[in-house]
Amino acid sequence: MLSPDVVSRIAAGEVVERPASIVKELVENSIDAGADRIDIECSGGGAALVCVADNGQGIPAEQVDMAFLRHATSKIASLDDLVNVHSLGFRGEALPSIAAVADVEVSTSIGDAVPGTYLYMRGGTIQHHESRPRARGTTIAVRRLFRHFPARLKFLKAESTENGHSAQVVSQYALAYPSLAFSLLLEDRVALRSTGNGDLRDVVAGLFGAELARAMVPVEYASERLSVAGLAAPASLSRAGRSHQSTFINHRWVRSPLLQRAIDEAYRGMLHEGRNPIAILNLDLPPNRVDVNVHPSKAQVKFADEQEVFRAVREALKGALARTSVATDSRHISLSSGGTQGAWLVAEATQDSAYPPAAAEPTTGAGSLPPLRVLGQIRNTYVAAEGPDGLYLIDQHAAHERVVYDRLIGRRTGHEIEVQGLLEPIAIELTPAEDATLSTIMDRLTEVGFAIEAFGSRTYLLRSFPAVIGEADVVDIVHDLLRELTDVNQRGVYERLATSIACHAAVRAGKHLATEEMRHLIRQLEASTQPRTCPHGRPTVVRFDEAQLEKMFGRRT
Repeated sequence: MLSPDVVSRIAAGEVVERPASIVKELVENSIDAGADRIDIECSGGGAALVCVADNGQGIPAEQVDMAFLRHATSKIASLDDLVNVHSLGFRGEALPSIAAVADVEVSTSIGDAVPGTYLYMRGGTIQHHESRPRARGTTIAVRRLFRHFPARLKFLKAESTENGHSAQVVSQYALAYPSLAFSLLLEDRVALRSTGNGDLRDVVAGLFGAELARAMVPVEYASERLSVAGLAAPASLSRAGRSHQSTFINHRWVRSPLLQRAIDEAYRGMLHEGRNPIAILNLDLPPNRVDVNVHPSKAQVKFADEQEVFRAVREALKGALARTSVATDSRHISLSSGGTQGAWLVAEATQDSAYPPAAAEPTTGAGSLPPLRVLGQIRNTYVAAEGPDGLYLIDQHAAHERVVYDRLIGRRTGHEIEVQGLLEPIAIELTPAEDATLSTIMDRLTEVGFAIEAFGSRTYLLRSFPAVIGEADVVDIVHDLLRELTDVNQRGVYERLATSIACHAAVRAGKHLATEEMRHLIRQLEASTQPRTCPHGRPTVVRFDEAQLEKMFGRRT
């Protein structure tokens, strides 16, 4: 038999993965307690402190000790309750699991007329217990997480990363419960504050910006057994990742591949490859039609009728999208100099009709390309070119990625990055998680050509950006970069940043290029020290030598 101490630590490992896990469990307890105001604070990335205070119903004095016993819960009493779960928490595992791996202070009261209770625990054992006055509600402070478990502590990421995860949790519950007022303090800085006025659009504006909030349309759907409600953005407003997709089941934040597929299906044919829709959806259905007890963190669910749920989400979104304009995003950027995304390709383009002079051939060895003569474009994706040693097919996107990446990396070897200034700065509103990442990589963004300055809480002014971006949507690129670089080690952040910018800025497959644009692209690729692969390692060129061509045409066996 395992000792109770070992059992507690094993259970804690399932529930407490990182500080954000504690934030999630305590916020859910506050919601279940009927709070309409919840204040969260994290220090040291949450490893030093996670504190959640609410104005809920509080814990009766005689039950405070019991709340830290494993599987002690007031939320279910029988097996029937387990298949009709109406609360966010129900297992009685969160508080004892947290107490097993950290120091915990509890201050709680059920009302002003009744003495409150203070409790201090270390290593799962009560060290101090006394009566203390407190207004109605509960405050739980979790300090020195994993202090006695260095093996667990070393797996935590940088403070900004851990704060980003905690911010994500609070953001999701602010979206799930717009009628509750949330505040989040990260390292003594206000990262999030919602009014609790019940308007989901106001929460979206606070998290993602007023422009996106205004563009989103209501989602409303109801059938006999379930309903879908929320907000969705037109297809013209999309993101590279899924960070702007939030799905809730009876206001429980869940990650469901089924719901993601339903969202994707509703937007099918409207989005470019690699882009994802923006949607915030809550499904209300009878508790006995969904099983929330399939994962320790309660983040995954199983549905009694998956097809019914899939159809409901898809049809709800299709109905909402039918009310939107499918025109492209109307945002415009005022540049200090004009031009199209392909203009840089035309600049300095040569008028070569045959091979370029031998002097244009690079001298970096086997990885270099010979001088090439452009023949034309295939399916607006590949450039066909003739070289002295055969036929070359060049992937225009991969090739341009290499060129842009080399320009940005050249900054490290003394070459200046061309910067595109703005006549008027662009205001960018960041999510709490994006804001945490920006504080970590701001210097690297400056190095690469961005000029970004603070302009209020989680609002920044963009004054310039790398000219290689052209007229791609620089606001979307900034958001995407901050999401993609959340967990990047500082030693590799510049290279990752350059790779991401190159991918976003590179000419896309399917774009028609003029002959001069193709020629200039090839000249720049020839000048690269690594012209045969893009920064991600994909090939930029495929060569067919004369022998291969002759064999394919039956001229040689």
